[in-house]
Amino acid sequence: MFSRFANWMSKFLGHAHSFNLAVLLIIVWLLTGPYYRYSDAWQLVVNTGTTIVTFLMVFLLQNTQNRDTIAIHLKLDEIIRSLKGAHNELLKVEELTDEELVELQKKYESLAAEIKKRKTAGKDIKGTPKIET
Repeated sequence: MFSRFANWMSKFLGHAHSFNLAVLLIIVWLLTGPYYRYSDAWQLVVNTGTTIVTFLMVFLLQNTQNRDTIAIHLKLDEIIRSLKGAHNELLKVEELTDEELVELQKKYESLAAEIKKRKTAGKDIKGTPKIET
């Protein structure tokens, strides 16, 4: 239920109309300043409101970001899985430890350097090069 709500809210709040509404609220707040003589209570209204909205948005945005990240990883995993010659050890690479990621990054940097060297030498760089696993 929260995921559906968060998804709906992120779409609603990410729309230009929501931004315009927020700007309108700030303008109304500013225009009411002289009426309330710029009192502490007048300032407290906007400070409290923005604090509450910011606090809630952190959780909303994190939920949306987590869902998007999972979806992207699943799509990338499917592309890797379906390509002939792809390095299947990259499936679920996001679950590796930091040390394993650094080691894998070094392998790909080495591969990129080798391809650059081959290209500079005028050699063929097409195909799927092998990588030591």
